[in-house]
Amino acid sequence: MAATPGEGEAEIDGPSFVLETVDVFGTFSPPPLCCPTKSLCLEHTQRTFVQTPTDVYPNVAMMRAGYLGCAPLQPTVAISLRTLELYRQTHRANPRLSLQAQARAICAIHNVPYRGYLCEQLRITFDVYLDVLDSVTRRVRAALGRDTPNWRMLNTCPACFYTLEDEPKLQYSFLCEMDGNNSLKRTEASLRDQVERIDTRRARSDYWLSPEAVDVFKYEVKGPLTADPAAAVDEDGNNDWQDEDVATECTKRWVNAGPEERKRMWTMFAESGIFLASCRHGSVLLICDMIKSGELAKYPLAVVDKLMEVYGADIACGYDIGCVFSKTLATSSLGPRAAAERFRFVVGSFHGHAHNRGCQLHWHPRYVKGMGQANFEGCERVFGASNALAANSRNATKFHRHQDIEQHFAFWDEDKYANLSRYLVNHYRAALAITTGYPDRIRARQEELGIGDEAFAQYIEAEKAYLAGLQAEPPAETLRFNIATPGLHKAMIAANRAVATKLRKVENKDVQVESLENQLGLTGERWSEESEEYRAVKAQMVERKYRRALDELERLIVQRLFELTKLNMAGYKLRTHIATALKRRSAAIRSALDKYNAQARKLVPPRPVLSWKEVVDYGFLAEFDLLRDARTDVRQEKWAQPAHRDLTLQHLELLRAREELLRCDNEIRRLRTHIRDEAEDYRRAISNTSPSDPALAAEIGRRWDLRRAINIIHERRLADVLKLPGYSGRHDLGVRIGRAAPVDAGSVLESADDAVVSEVLASEADDRQDVEEADVVAFEDFVHDIIS
Repeated sequence: MAATPGEGEAEIDGPSFVLETVDVFGTFSPPPLCCPTKSLCLEHTQRTFVQTPTDVYPNVAMMRAGYLGCAPLQPTVAISLRTLELYRQTHRANPRLSLQAQARAICAIHNVPYRGYLCEQLRITFDVYLDVLDSVTRRVRAALGRDTPNWRMLNTCPACFYTLEDEPKLQYSFLCEMDGNNSLKRTEASLRDQVERIDTRRARSDYWLSPEAVDVFKYEVKGPLTADPAAAVDEDGNNDWQDEDVATECTKRWVNAGPEERKRMWTMFAESGIFLASCRHGSVLLICDMIKSGELAKYPLAVVDKLMEVYGADIACGYDIGCVFSKTLATSSLGPRAAAERFRFVVGSFHGHAHNRGCQLHWHPRYVKGMGQANFEGCERVFGASNALAANSRNATKFHRHQDIEQHFAFWDEDKYANLSRYLVNHYRAALAITTGYPDRIRARQEELGIGDEAFAQYIEAEKAYLAGLQAEPPAETLRFNIATPGLHKAMIAANRAVATKLRKVENKDVQVESLENQLGLTGERWSEESEEYRAVKAQMVERKYRRALDELERLIVQRLFELTKLNMAGYKLRTHIATALKRRSAAIRSALDKYNAQARKLVPPRPVLSWKEVVDYGFLAEFDLLRDARTDVRQEKWAQPAHRDLTLQHLELLRAREELLRCDNEIRRLRTHIRDEAEDYRRAISNTSPSDPALAAEIGRRWDLRRAINIIHERRLADVLKLPGYSGRHDLGVRIGRAAPVDAGSVLESADDAVVSEVLASEADDRQDVEEADVVAFEDFVHDIIS
């Protein structure tokens, strides 16, 4: 821990003072021969700091020398700024690295025993160092004119938000995704036999939605969303995750797939995770803490409210239960506003495979116009990186947890910007490969099948209508099954043969049968086992068992899929890998598959039996719904035939690829225009601050050096896209809405060669050549898997 009075505090009374220093880059002389311990001691790591008359505090003199003290008035240790910056950047690359690990490494480098108090001193100085950096960043932003409300949200991703005056208007202004993750929990201090330390410091960034802003929507919903009312209970015992009177199958799959103990464990955590939203390119827009609860409805409602407040109308958002949550949104206080601003939910491409087929036809991005090739699974990639923070944040203070998270996502957003042009280039090439290769292939297959372009839309509507009729067993059939139950008639026969003591039992059963007959409107002779109607219903009960066996098979595969996802065994692997894991681990699924095949053989005519490969080829779980109908055989319908279905999917991929090109045309021009405007902003800021604050001007210039190098890479990547055969966007630059037109409409980046820039681009060219020489069919299959 930090040194306290009585533990050798340095006397600071004069123009100079001496302190022990910690510098991971420092070189230390070996101890003299006269040193009895022959080891590093304080006198061999000390440094003299000189104060000037204007230095009010000792840390001013230390900062001038490149050090920072571990206390404001009487520090005993000074840590070099480059040591602190080394940890900041190393922690950026590896979020699992803790300050304790860094302290141990410093001791090991300098061949001294680990001293426990060094970790606490590092933590104190690192917090102050981040405060200093934040103060500098705020001054830089003010000089650049970037200190207005919501500036970060409106500018974090130029491809999404740098809207130009004369660009084509798309159906949705931008695409985003949101989801919750419970890796970044923080354990309640009382469970660790500790008392929560009072810390009034707040998060420095505007990433966070406050708990007060979230709790505005705490009592918005009206009915239970889940089948288990105890599935999501907050700290007050209230169930906020509510929506409809009847839970849908999609939601039950998500809630019931988890073990029961996970639904009630949230109270042991002060914060049980985070809920965030990001744009389609991966830049993080908003974060809020999930406090002592699971993923309650108030969190996505608060995020939607903020998104509409900042970005306005025509937003499309991916959410793993977007199908159900859209109804929650419609019934909340945000409903009229969301409808007026055309806020649209979809379900992510991967998560959509756990939803039933009817849901996919309405909510999967492949079937929704205007979605392009966005898969809406970006939050999973965000969480894949942020999960590395979990080990350090689990037992941290509230402030330090927030500090780690916002530092991580600030670095994440910088990396996303640096890779933005690569994202656009890859998506443009992938979409262009489909739009140039698919039309001839689709046209040839259309001629073979004798169908026109209008058939694809008709197939989808026919499938929607078919599945809409299968949502529930017809009530009349349910009553007919009940009246034909064998146990009912056996009880009546036994009662008829009994003596007077059995008369009451006969009367009771007679009342039950009479009630069922009245509900069905049956008149005439009562059914018996020889009745024609009774035999017909008995035959239909075979179909009922078939559908129930199919439901059980589907349920088990959904649960196993989410178990594998939880264990990181599935993720986004190819379908064949998932099939191998399922077959190896699930005896229950094999048993359910055997039962299904047994029931399928009993039908007249028999249904085809299923093998393991066929089960996982049902794209992935959706197609199970096609087999439900035993009342009407749809196997002869064109939309249900494999050849027509596969061609319909190719047609949809082609439509989405064309939409992707239109969106990328806009995004590429936005990024190129942003690069020109940003160069002008930095030059103006440097020019304005140089006379009055040369130190600030130098810092702005230092930051511009890195940004300029990244922008040069962007320009060169995008220049290659503009030369592609089939590029459909504009080559000129635009004017951002609300910004004055520049005097020079061209790029203002210097064209001088940079060795690092050239090396990066040369490496990418080699990688691209490898891709271009790969098998084209394999590449198209990969694209199909991503958007399917």
